[in-house]
Amino acid sequence: MAPDEIPAASGPRWQYLDRIRTRAGPFTNKEMFDGDAVVPFMDSMKILVIGAGGLGCEILKDLALSGFKDIHVIDMDTIDISNLNRQFLFRKADVGSYKAEVAARFVENRVKGVKITPHNCKIQDFDEDFYMQFQIIVCGLDSIEARRWINATLVNMVDEDVDDSLKPLIDGGTEGFKGQSRVILPTMTSCIECQLDMHAPRAAVPLCTIATIPRQPEHCIEWAHIIAWDREKPFPLLDKDDPEHITWLYQKALERAQEFNIPGVTYARTQGVVKNIIPAIASTNAIIAASCCNEALKIASNCAPSLGIPDENNYMMYSGNDSIYTYTFKHEKKDDCPVCGNLARDLDVDGRWTLGELVEALGVRPDAQLKKPSIRSEKKTLYMQFPPSIEEQTRPNLGKSLVELGLEDGEEIGVTDPAFATVSFKFKLRFK
Repeated sequence: MAPDEIPAASGPRWQYLDRIRTRAGPFTNKEMFDGDAVVPFMDSMKILVIGAGGLGCEILKDLALSGFKDIHVIDMDTIDISNLNRQFLFRKADVGSYKAEVAARFVENRVKGVKITPHNCKIQDFDEDFYMQFQIIVCGLDSIEARRWINATLVNMVDEDVDDSLKPLIDGGTEGFKGQSRVILPTMTSCIECQLDMHAPRAAVPLCTIATIPRQPEHCIEWAHIIAWDREKPFPLLDKDDPEHITWLYQKALERAQEFNIPGVTYARTQGVVKNIIPAIASTNAIIAASCCNEALKIASNCAPSLGIPDENNYMMYSGNDSIYTYTFKHEKKDDCPVCGNLARDLDVDGRWTLGELVEALGVRPDAQLKKPSIRSEKKTLYMQFPPSIEEQTRPNLGKSLVELGLEDGEEIGVTDPAFATVSFKFKLRFK
């Protein structure tokens, strides 16, 4: 094809896009690129977006303007007035409506010829057959648990005997002026579980600090949230989305802060602490969404190498705190990853620990972060969270030490969590 020759495509709206996606560039793998086939392929392929919040709105807009015509979006949330400052597809009249529906309707109206199908539900409501219909999946989530679930599902779907069972996962995330985008090829590159220690849970504040000597405004807010609310019970049940409830907590926290001469307690900060709101900046969302959609375009058209190609960089970090800085690197696949690996992961323990202390340790361990773990040794079931009848039978084990339970150095244990039904976490005990 001559350098300036562009295949007949889909109309004048896409002429500038077609100059990129239908012509080989200096980094194009000529053996994998067919400029004549790109447009019809992208017109017919299905792409799934998970999340229609601040990042998801940007992703939907960018994908529609990148030539993808058949897009599905999943989001279970409804629009709150606090979303309007950065989730630009929504208006005040949309408050209370489902995000997925409003976002789909808005983009369809602005970009003619694009079909967006909304799903107002959790990603866990669908089975593997649903996810099998898509060629690419793009995540704009603020939940680590949801990321881990879709990651485990896509890894579990890969079958060498089934064509097109490997679904590239493009994941974006933002927090304030920082963000990341990454491309995961299930079973081929490192997965989200391999990278879990990069999302270590925030350190919890000891209850004694909250109750006796607060030092930060967040301590005063947590005191109002945990202690004052439980003591005074101003409403039957705390509704974190009810302004009246948040106002009560704010006033209590402010009184506490004034008592200890601590500045900085505001209504917005109270809401952020109580709802664990991650700070969101519109410009950061736009940058990360652009990166994610750029990777989707490269994967769909083969016009340039994407992140995630085996033996190449698969992770991009962005920081806008002091200036604009980006960096890409290769996150290595871990052989002891519980999702895509096959080896047990070493777990340092003390034989004097009780089984209950081990359960708590699995919750705060950065590379595990399990909420309701059930544990089984090579010989017997030690503790099961579900069903209730078995939980009652195994509950006495929580007070016994690991040595009393017969566990030995080097022994493997299997850990499951209801949030990751398809995953069995394997750990090898290493006694201190």
